[in-house]
Amino acid sequence: MSLKDQITEDMKTAMRAKDSERLGTIRLLLAALKQKEVDERIELDDAMVVAIVDKLVKQRKDSVAAFTQGGRTDLADKEAAEIKVLEAYLPQRMGADEIAAEVKAIVAELGAKGPGDMGKVMGAVKTRLAGKADMGLVSAAVKAALAGG
Repeated sequence: MSLKDQITEDMKTAMRAKDSERLGTIRLLLAALKQKEVDERIELDDAMVVAIVDKLVKQRKDSVAAFTQGGRTDLADKEAAEIKVLEAYLPQRMGADEIAAEVKAIVAELGAKGPGDMGKVMGAVKTRLAGKADMGLVSAAVKAALAGG
């Protein structure tokens, strides 16, 4: 079963359970998937679905930070609940040590020497670690690896 099919099945389950918060988040996700398919006239595969889920999670994290800073804990809690639902569709995330090891290997493969090679390294890292790691942590690991190199 594809990830998209799993999301559709989870929507039906949430409908039957009358779980309105989970249902709303899943519908939002399905709408984003459908929008991408219609805009680009493509059929999404699991990797593309993970990328969209990752983007939605990042948006929610940004919103939580903004709402918390603005003193709107009610809205921050709602966004945090949506993050939990969305993260269920992401693959297991890599830890900081795993990310650092992978980045070092890529830097060695590419022969990157310093901060000027950041773009080249990030391009390779993004293709290899997309959906598997938080790109904020990846970016920091790349900066650290290139500064030390």
